[in-house]
Amino acid sequence: MNFSVVVPLYNKAPYVAAAVRSALDQTLRPLEVIVIDDGSTDGGAEVVHAIGDPRVRLIRQPNRGVSFARNLGIGLARGDWVAFLDADDWYHPEMLSSLQQAAAAVPEAGMLGAGFRRVPPAFDGTYAPWSVADTFFEVEVVEDLRTRWMRSAPFCTSSVAIRTDLLCALQPAFETADSIGEDLDLWFRVADLTPVALVNAPCAAVRVLPDSLSTKQAPAALPAYLERMERRALAGEIPARHRRSAIRFVAQMQVTLAREALDVRNRRLALHWLWRARRIGGSRRWLLTALMALCMPAQVAGHWQRWRLRSAELFSPEGPSA
Repeated sequence: MNFSVVVPLYNKAPYVAAAVRSALDQTLRPLEVIVIDDGSTDGGAEVVHAIGDPRVRLIRQPNRGVSFARNLGIGLARGDWVAFLDADDWYHPEMLSSLQQAAAAVPEAGMLGAGFRRVPPAFDGTYAPWSVADTFFEVEVVEDLRTRWMRSAPFCTSSVAIRTDLLCALQPAFETADSIGEDLDLWFRVADLTPVALVNAPCAAVRVLPDSLSTKQAPAALPAYLERMERRALAGEIPARHRRSAIRFVAQMQVTLAREALDVRNRRLALHWLWRARRIGGSRRWLLTALMALCMPAQVAGHWQRWRLRSAELFSPEGPSA
């Protein structure tokens, strides 16, 4: 088996060389590294061109968004598998080798994932490997990715690979109209079609950049990918074995939106989201959030954030976590 690594690039000149070199320096050499420059204005494409490795394919296009860039990379891929890597992240040298082991252990799997580690914002544009438990990795088989994700996010965009033929059959694989959750949307749609094999070791590093941190807000609308997931589940378009977990996943995200509304003292919006999530109204997390929304006086609303930090949270910025 061989891998095409797709790297979407937009104004990440200080970091993209490290990302590309981490893919080239794998113990299992990639067939190619496809960098889609999405209209960068900071010289990032020139940085990639200067690497000078024949395995690097640099494609330039006007700015059309990360989903369009990834879809273009998928269409150009010549490998059996497409692995994704963001331009400000990097691979451990054993990343592709670990995914190969997962594919050998679970040959029916059409999606492979590995764990990841977060890198704090104080860093330069270099990368260095870190310790992993072993060169032979424990592999977990996942039949229901949504249920697994509600325990913890087992992989991120920079630690996943999918069979190329499966991605091409789903093109446009990434929804180009979405600005939130376009990656989760694809992972779950793929996982409805195939088992997922997970390597339980941190084989990718995710850079936490100051300019990429989310702004605190209380969304009044459900992200489009969750609306589609709920609609498809209720219409019977998701396989029967996954419909219940799909509906539960959407409801848990609605509880998360209720908690975000409480963070900014918008009790009415919080109650709206709790009503939308009433399918899991008997769950501990829903009841705790409802209790705070109903009983929290306006003058002590600010205490919610401190209480929340002490309570068990389900979703992290990269996805649900325990």
